[in-house]
Amino acid sequence: MKSTDALPDAGVPGDRKGRKASKETRQQQLIEATIDSLAKRGYAETTLANVADGAGLSRGIVNFHFESKERLLIATLQFMADEYAGHWMGAYEKADPSPAARLWALVAADFDRKLTTRRKLAAWCAFWGEAKSRPTYQALCGARDARYQQLFEDLITALKAEAGYSFEPQATTLALCATLEGLWWRLMMNDGLTRESAHASAIEFLVAFFPRHMTHAGPNPT
Repeated sequence: MKSTDALPDAGVPGDRKGRKASKETRQQQLIEATIDSLAKRGYAETTLANVADGAGLSRGIVNFHFESKERLLIATLQFMADEYAGHWMGAYEKADPSPAARLWALVAADFDRKLTTRRKLAAWCAFWGEAKSRPTYQALCGARDARYQQLFEDLITALKAEAGYSFEPQATTLALCATLEGLWWRLMMNDGLTRESAHASAIEFLVAFFPRHMTHAGPNPT
């Protein structure tokens, strides 16, 4: 007897929901296996065959869900970009509404253990290496970076208004974002820098630029 996945839709809502969940589960399996392959083999050596093997699924299943390596890679990058954006937006929304607390939360979120696993950092590195020649990758990464940077600039502008700092907000935002990206790059290169040390370096930036708002232990309660 054939699997119920192969049967035509009989119009039963529960059955449709079950098939949809199975499809989403399999797609996520393939995305996770793609992240593993990118981390292990790099971009060029990642194939549909080794992704299928890593997911414990057939090559036909990969073709059914994504049709090509490029579509699978775009889906994987979209997943990672959405995960990253959802993570820092969640940190922003959960923080105390003061600009200092929200800026502190955003910087801390960038070095959260969930985002900075070796496999995910390596996968990001693989995509960044290809982004220059692939407009779709640039668009996915660039949209995230633009929203992220604007949020930083808004918070930094608010801190300047509160304390009368002499810096220029846009230039300071660029410096902070470049510092965070540089620390991420060091983590991706796996040169011995730890997640904790990278976070501590970012805190030094916050304390140096916003002394009336930040301490090494966190935002100044005043």
